[in-house]
Formats: sequence, C-alpha cells, structure tokens
Amino acid sequence: MAVRPGLWPALLGIVLSAWLRGSGAQQSATVANPVPGANPDLLPHFLVEPEDVYIVKNKPVLLVCKAVPATQIFFKCNGEWVRQVDHVIERSTDGSSGLPTMEVRINVSRQQVEKVFGLEEYWCQCVAWSSSGTTKSQKAYIRIAYLRKNFEQEPLAKEVSLEQGIVLPCRPPEGIPPAEVEWLRNEDLVDPSLDPNVYITREHSLVVRQARLADTANYTCVAKNIVARRRSASAAVIVYVDGSWSPWSKWSACGLDCTHWRSRECSDPAPRNGGEECQGADLDSRNCTSDLCVHTASGPEDVALYVGLIAVAVCLVLLLLVLILVYCRKKEGLDSDVADSSILTSGFQPVSIKPSKADNPHLLTIQPDLSTTTTTYQGSLCPRQDGPSPKFQLTNGHLLSPLGSGRHTLHHSSPTSEAEEFVSRLSTQTYFRSLPRGTSNMTYGTFNFLGGRLIIPNTGISLLIPPDAIPRGKIYEIYLTLHKPEDVRLPLAGCQTLLSPIVSCGPPGVLLTRPVILAMDHCGEPSPDSWSLRLKKHHGWLQGSEDVLHLGEDAPSHLYYCQLEASACYVFTEQLGRFALVGEALSVAAAKRLKLLLFAPVACTSLEYNIRVYCLHDTHDALKEVVQLEKQLGGQLIQEPRVLHFKDSYHNLRLSIHDVPSSLWKSKLLVSYQEIPFYHIWNGTQQYLHCTFTLERVSPSTSDLACKLWVWQVEGDGQSFNINFSITKDTRFAELLALESEGGVPALVGPSAFKIPFLIRQKIISSLDPPCSRGADWRTLAQKLHLDSHLSFFASKPSPTAMILNLWEARHFPNGNLSQLAAAVAGLGQPDAGLFTVSEAEC
Repeated sequence: MAVRPGLWPALLGIVLSAWLRGSGAQQSATVANPVPGANPDLLPHFLVEPEDVYIVKNKPVLLVCKAVPATQIFFKCNGEWVRQVDHVIERSTDGSSGLPTMEVRINVSRQQVEKVFGLEEYWCQCVAWSSSGTTKSQKAYIRIAYLRKNFEQEPLAKEVSLEQGIVLPCRPPEGIPPAEVEWLRNEDLVDPSLDPNVYITREHSLVVRQARLADTANYTCVAKNIVARRRSASAAVIVYVDGSWSPWSKWSACGLDCTHWRSRECSDPAPRNGGEECQGADLDSRNCTSDLCVHTASGPEDVALYVGLIAVAVCLVLLLLVLILVYCRKKEGLDSDVADSSILTSGFQPVSIKPSKADNPHLLTIQPDLSTTTTTYQGSLCPRQDGPSPKFQLTNGHLLSPLGSGRHTLHHSSPTSEAEEFVSRLSTQTYFRSLPRGTSNMTYGTFNFLGGRLIIPNTGISLLIPPDAIPRGKIYEIYLTLHKPEDVRLPLAGCQTLLSPIVSCGPPGVLLTRPVILAMDHCGEPSPDSWSLRLKKHHGWLQGSEDVLHLGEDAPSHLYYCQLEASACYVFTEQLGRFALVGEALSVAAAKRLKLLLFAPVACTSLEYNIRVYCLHDTHDALKEVVQLEKQLGGQLIQEPRVLHFKDSYHNLRLSIHDVPSSLWKSKLLVSYQEIPFYHIWNGTQQYLHCTFTLERVSPSTSDLACKLWVWQVEGDGQSFNINFSITKDTRFAELLALESEGGVPALVGPSAFKIPFLIRQKIISSLDPPCSRGADWRTLAQKLHLDSHLSFFASKPSPTAMILNLWEARHFPNGNLSQLAAAVAGLGQPDAGLFTVSEAEC
C-alpha cells in the first residue's frame, strides 16, 4: 500500500496515539499492535532488542534496537519518550527482502538512573513503526552496579581435631549484581571439583567433611562482581592431633633393686599443632622375684639401713609438730593486738565541708579531723567463724563511742609493722591472688564496715560501699573491673542490644548486709514506649546469664534496683557479680546515642593525610579507650565531638566527604560514601568502629584543609562537620578530650569516700526513718530529691533514709552540693531545729 509522503506525520501520530492508549500495562516481551486491515507480514520484527545491563562506576551504557521493516524506532524509558536528538539512527535495506531496516542506539547515564526514586527500577524499551502497525520490544532493565566493602558475615578462626568436620560461614557484602564467592586456602583457590572432601554450600559456606593435617591453613572468603573484588579477614584453621601411646615395650631384666621396667612413647600418633599430650606415665616399673634379688634384699646391711631411715623420718615429724605449735602461739599473739582495718587501708582522709549558707548555719557543717585517728582493739579482726565476734562491736550512735569490754586507744602514728604483716597475710588469700592487678580498667581496695568507694577513672564507673554494708568484724578486698565486649561474650536474647559497659564487682559470694551501688554510663535514650530495659547478670561461660531486673515493672525485685537517668544508671545490689544494661527496642523510635569523633595525625610527613571518623557508644569508657588509642597512633581531635541518635530501623550508617578543594587536595576514595552495617553498631559488641578518609596533597607545601564531612543514618538522623584547619599547627580542639581525674585516687576508704559527715548522716537517718503523720519523713525527702520512682524498694530495706542518702552519694560524688541537700532536709519541717547540728564536744 502506497502512502503519500505528506500523510506520514499524520499516520505516525494516529499510530502513536493508539499505542499510547494501549500501553497502560508494562510489558516484558515483544508485543505487536497491527493497524486494522493491514498486512500482518509487514509488521516490524526485531533483529536486535535491548538487554539488561549494569552501569559500572560512572560509565554510561549503550542500548541498541534493530527492526525490519521499520520506518521509525523510538526508545521509551520509565514511561517517558527519549528525545529524538538523543537517538543515533542508521537506515539500510534488507538484502534478501528489500524491506527498510533501521538500527537505533541510545546512551543511558548513571545520573539518569539515580533520578528514579522508590522501589521502581529503571527500564527502557523501543517501539518500531511500519505501514502495518507497531511492535514493542522487551524491556531492558538498567541497574547501577556496586559491591559494599563490609562482609555481612566473615569466617572465624577454628581449632578442630583430626577427621572432625569444618564449617566456615561467609555472607558476602551486599551488591548488584549479587557477588560470586570463592575461597582461598593460603592464597590458593579452593576447587571442590578437584577435592571431594571439600564443597561450598549455596549459602557460600566452605565445608570440609573430614579435617586433615593438610587443611591447616589461613582461609579467606573472596566476593566479586563486575565492579570490585572484596576479601574477608583471613580465618586461621588449625587441625590438631591428640597424642596416643604406643604399645608397651617388653619388661626389662630384673635389676639389683629387685625391680624391672617397661616403657612406651607418645607417638601413635604424636601430638601435633597444639594437640593434647598423652596422659599418664611413659615408664612403668614393678618388683621382680628372681633368686638373686631375694638374696640381696635379705642382707643384714639392708635391714639396718631401713631401720635408720625410719628413725630419721620419726624425728622429722616430731620437729615439724613443734614448729607448728610455735607458729600458732606467735599468730595468736599477733592477732590479739592489731590495728583497725580502716588504718591498714591508708587511713581516713580529712573531711573539709564549707559552712552552709542556709537558714540553719549548723546543718551539715561538722569538720571532724579523722585523718590521724587510729583505734586498736583487743581481739581478732578476722574471727575464725563466720558469726559476729563479741569482742568487736560498735553501736549505731557516736562514731567514737566506747567499745565496752576490751581496750581501745587513740594515737597519732602510721600503721605499725605488725599491721603491715597482717595486710600481707590477708592479701595471700586465694581469691585475692586471682585478681588482675595493674590494669587501667581495674581497681581494688580493702574495706570494713565503715565502707568506701572504688572508681575506675575517666569511665563513669564506680562502686559505692555504704557504711555497714560489710558485716562488722569482716574485712573484704573488693575489686571493680571494666570488661571489653570482645573479651566477655555476653549472651543476648532475641533483639536485645548492649547499652552499657560490662562491669564486674567482686569477689562473688561475699556476704553483704546492705546494698552497694554500682554506677555506670549507658547510651540508650530512655523511653518506656520505645525500650524494654533489663539488668543482666552474667555468671560465666558455664552458667550463662539471667535478667535479674526488668526496669519499669510493677513489682520490682527486692534484691536489685536501678535508678535510670538520662546518661547513667545506678544499680543497688546485695550480690556482687558481672552486670550490664541491655535493651530491646519496642519500636523503630528506639535510639542509641553515638558519639562521633574526628581524628587526624598531629604531624604529616607524607603527601597522604588520613581522617579517622569514630562512631562510638556515647559513654565515658568508650571515649577513654579511643583517646588512649589515638595517643598511641599520634592523632589529634580536629572537630568538636557530636552526638547522633541511631535508630532501630535496620538502616546502615553512611559517611561521606565533600567540597574538597581539587586544586590542593584529591580524595582517594573510589565510591561516593562509606558505610558501617546496621548490626555492627546495634549489637554493641564491636569497639573502635570507624571509617578512614584518605586525602592526598597536590603539593608538600599544602597545609590548609577545608571540606565537609557528613555522617548520617539512611532515613534517619545525621550530623555535618565543617572542617577548616591547618594540618601542621592547629591544636585548638586538643583540650576537649583532656581526661580529668574523677575524685582522686581509685580507692577511697572510710569517711573520705563520702560527702555527708558520718554523725550528721546518722542523725538524719534516725530522724527520718520513723513514719511521721505530717509527712516529714524519708518519703518526702525522696520526693524532694526526685528519687521517688520506686518507694517500695526503699521501704523494703531496714533504713529507707540510708538508701536515699547512699544514692545521693553515688550521684553527686565528688562535686555534690551539700547546701542543697541541707536545704532539702531542713525543708521537711522537723520540730527540732537543732536535730542536725553537731557540737565540737561530740566530735
């Protein structure tokens, strides 16, 4: 059918309109749309159709269509026609049929694909026209190829016995197209087709059916696609062999000592690669009964020798008994006159409290000088039975009230040599020797009924031991330890996440008559609608762990209590052990606070300059670890730290750098941003999470750096840093991370560990513990101090007021304001205004 040239535009518009009306549903295969009454044999059919393709880095991709017979071909991408000027068209004639042939090509750039938001993928298809109608090609999907850096799961080192099965898991990084996985054994490719003892599962795990000695190697999981090739951390696999005994040799001839022997060797097989040695002896002997031996053993010289040996042994036993009796007598004499343990543990420190400016000038103004006072008692400080000793009693009244029976003296001196010997003997007990001494994350001290305080400096972690928490007559050495998450694998149930450091106080099992208070930081954003918070106690690898307290429940535990504040928690416990605060998100609004820190080298001697961005839990202990690490690396803080709220949305954390002046610097990062997987941050068990941005100076003389650095959670909170400083001399942020001392020495014993003087504390307790009809009792004090969230816990203790004052001490040491406490106590309206005053005569 011939069509005049002037009618082609009109016909094309009619056919195009008809095609658009019929293209409501997207098609994935070739579809023909003939004109009514036209010859169907002259409909276009495609010789080349566009195919799925990946954009690698920033290179555009080429799509090609070729159809015959065809008078027009246009591309349509994501429902929109591609402009005619973007088509490259080639026309020709088919040699066999003489029909017109057309080939069309377009380029698709990365920017075009990135403009498509949401779940819709970018696709293109072409439409060919002829005089008989139109034909649509199949759709071609264009995807941006990438491969993340971090493996979702990496293989871990293993030690297995011979012929045991080995499974090394590997979950490759997220990527498009999905990464292919291969395994390396000592950098050699593992080929399951050549080794029937090895295979790779569909989940990419490497399985060795029966371990052989040759399987001892470093294994690496390698993920690759068209963009990149990533290597996991290598996992060392050691196949060990336990030793086994060879058969016994024959018995030797009978010797002069009337014995013969036999031997065996640990060589069947010999232990290898750290396998266990054989258990038992490698030499065996026994008596033999030859005539020569019987004759030799019955000689008169041997009988005399045996009698002499027996006589010597009896003399040695008698001498040993005499030495034991003498030692016991000396020990009783030493125990009968020994210094009070408060002096043995460095003595009391002077209490210096400025006078209060409240209406009652005498309230909380006592300044007793107890720094040089020692008290000696007649009797033993370490009774031989667990029950209380009648020779060591103090009343609850005056601190220096008479002791009743026995003698006591007051003198000004240093601890005696006898006291030092006592402490030396005390520290040799088994559980004292097991304490890890000399680490920056551990402290310990010796305490009695006067109590004290342990502090791990610059971590926000402390342990308050109130007066009378340790039974009178007992002396305990107590320790406080901060554990690294990688050293203590705290088992978490379900979706629980670690919100605080893991802290141990001990030794476990000691008897306490009052709760101690463990203080530590947390990084959760407390909200009853977003979090379910629990206090977890870890009993060790064999016993596991348990949730000992569910915060916010209606019936709180009487053994544990936790005062939760914005960034810290205070745990009351009468049982020492290993504790941590864990949380389970109730909604995606649940968030953890992350502290963002930017470090860079103090001195730059090369063209490269690294900026390290740390993403830490917002706790003092995490900050301390990174500051110490950067001091070793020679790093300096280059921006003021920021806080980012990281939500339980399963979205990763992204970091990118922008606006780097290209004339002075160039970034060596090949991708637009770096990423930290969500679960690496959320589970809280990995320390020092950070990304490094490497910049290169164009010239060695370049010293100024100005750029922007963004840190954000996908579809969540974000922070922006404006970096502008000199890499050679700028130290303006150094003072922000100066670690300050927290209350002086790590161990404080006796009154020096408390802000409230002992006598005033006792008077407040005796006055506010009894119920008052007008409400002027401990309940009102708890309300004034905002400590009334769980009055039932305080009421369950022998002295509720003591619990409130102990919590005040834990929260406000060493910078607590005694004047505010005095005002709160005075505001209760007690009838006796002089109740809380202390005269000089009473001191």
